[in-house]
Amino acid sequence: MKATYETLIYPELDKVRQAVRRLMNLGEKEITDILNALADLSEEETPFLLKANQEDLDRMSKEDPKYDRLLLTASRVAAIATDLRKVASLPSPLGNLLEERIVESGLALKRISVPLGVVGIIFESRPNVTFDVFSLCLKSGNGVVLKGSRDAHSSNLAILQLIKTVLAPYGIEDCCYLAPSEREALPSILQADKYIDVVIPRGSQGLIKFVRENARVPVIETGAGIVHTYLDKTADITKAKGIVTNAKARRVSVCNALDCLLIHEEVAEQLPFIVSDLGSLYECKILADEQAYTLLMGAYPKELLFAANADSFGTEFLSMQLAIKVVTDIEEALDHIAKYSSKHSEAIVGEDNATCDYFLKQVDAAVVYANTTTAFTDGAQFGMGAEIGISTQKLHARGPMALRELTSYKWIVKGDGQIRE
Repeated sequence: MKATYETLIYPELDKVRQAVRRLMNLGEKEITDILNALADLSEEETPFLLKANQEDLDRMSKEDPKYDRLLLTASRVAAIATDLRKVASLPSPLGNLLEERIVESGLALKRISVPLGVVGIIFESRPNVTFDVFSLCLKSGNGVVLKGSRDAHSSNLAILQLIKTVLAPYGIEDCCYLAPSEREALPSILQADKYIDVVIPRGSQGLIKFVRENARVPVIETGAGIVHTYLDKTADITKAKGIVTNAKARRVSVCNALDCLLIHEEVAEQLPFIVSDLGSLYECKILADEQAYTLLMGAYPKELLFAANADSFGTEFLSMQLAIKVVTDIEEALDHIAKYSSKHSEAIVGEDNATCDYFLKQVDAAVVYANTTTAFTDGAQFGMGAEIGISTQKLHARGPMALRELTSYKWIVKGDGQIRE
């Protein structure tokens, strides 16, 4: 079966590499025009996109945590179009002069930003990712290989049709390739180091682990978010309530959603107030340690309150569930985060600046917050237009990845007949 997929996929990957060379001949205005055309076409073809998306939704239970990720609506398509136009309006990240000097030999050196080449994106159940990834890769001069899941295959095929439509007049429609959706096709993608320069998985911890362990192509890890918020003894409780509610309930199926609330024992008696909206408005299931459970008994809906177990902590829920632990001090909170964090997004709520600064310094994560919600971990919210994903590693890129993170650099060296002795 592997040989069959390689026979099917590798000629297409070779077409992507060839198309990237033609892509490099386009000017910034032409790239901008393509993205704006895709935004316009997406809005015009909203019924077409929603019909294809409904085919995918019909195959998935509404109780599945991935259902919300998969769902497209007219408003979400409009938001996607807005993001496409934002990316189109951003300055090109290519050809930027990063360094320049003349060395002792008389050679003139320049270091300039260039595309990564061909970027492979492995993702689950999120058709908006197809738009985001394509727009960022095109703007940064990269070809893109999309490996979506079966869950979103009809949606992705429809999106690809729109992408090919806007690329065709420029002769570069092959710079975007949608690989077969079957899981069995993934190993062939991960082993295609002759065609793909970097692979970026977006999805569950299981997906990222599989990609990391099976890829011959270099990998940038993104996505999995086991997210904590620590409420310090100096926290403003009203502020804390709003932050916790937003971090958990704004959109539960995304990687920046809150999974574990840590609260200092000196303010733990305020816990019923802090989580009250989660119970009354959102029916959030709480998995509480012994002390938190005692504090919430009779004050939180009985049918939503459960005792935490060993699996309650270190879990990315992607659903309306929240683990809660009472800690004695900030050090216990930091120890807990160090043990369970996926190094995605972590937050502290507190009014003492020294304590907040200590937390921001000590926590090892891509994004660390003080007195705000982790829901802001997003390329668009960071002014980057859109994002490829949230890198949780430290090499090449960390945090939201957008245009600049999709570039590398090369040295340009000019001489006048110099030879080296």
